[in-house]
Amino acid sequence: MNSNLPIDLNSQNLPHHVAVIMDGNGRWATQQKLPRIAGHRQGARTLKELLRCSKDWGIKILTAYAFSTENWRRPTEEVDFLMILFEKMLRRELEEMHREGVRINFVGDLSALPKSLQNEMQRSMLETSNNRDIQFNVAVNYGSRKEIVSACRQLAELVQKGEIKPEDISEDLIEKNLYTVDIPAPDLLIRTSGEKRLSNFLLWQMAYTEMYFTDTLWPDFDQAAFQQALISYQNRERRFGKVKAVLSA
Repeated sequence: MNSNLPIDLNSQNLPHHVAVIMDGNGRWATQQKLPRIAGHRQGARTLKELLRCSKDWGIKILTAYAFSTENWRRPTEEVDFLMILFEKMLRRELEEMHREGVRINFVGDLSALPKSLQNEMQRSMLETSNNRDIQFNVAVNYGSRKEIVSACRQLAELVQKGEIKPEDISEDLIEKNLYTVDIPAPDLLIRTSGEKRLSNFLLWQMAYTEMYFTDTLWPDFDQAAFQQALISYQNRERRFGKVKAVLSA
């Protein structure tokens, strides 16, 4: 039994994998009369606290949507700041995360990122690869449609080479060619700031994921807000397309 778990949460019914779309950093900064980058800094602190909370409560996988393929359209100064922020956070937080048993993983097309950031990502994944307390997936330069197209191209090449036949292509084979290979599908998606859409995030993987939307802006998404999301999850019945058998009298 997890002694850290709030009393109104059931340890037997926690999501194994939680995914988060961290929305509202810019709006939070505007409300505080601060530059947008201040919102991203605070958002990074919120993510760190959520990771620690997830680990303490027994959630085994946390996946955060940090930077989408569409985010390149933002102002250059903001994109540059985010890249520097990612790199600084990795350098600053790696030792502590490693000590706390966090396994770090990045998903997305990392080849388009600055080389120094790619190097830090590879180093952090390598150094934490044997950790088992919690897996922390960070989606960077991630777009689900691009991911699915990439998987289709890889399978088409295998067919062209004669290594597989078209009829060999299955859901399992497609999943083996996604960025998220070997990562179980999320049980719960949380999106902050009142937006109610997936924004090209884990479209294949979230076929049966429970979704929780809140008006809270991401920098304000604290432990109590996370607890409410988990309570909502625990009040739902997950059927995966099935229905309960009804006995006739």
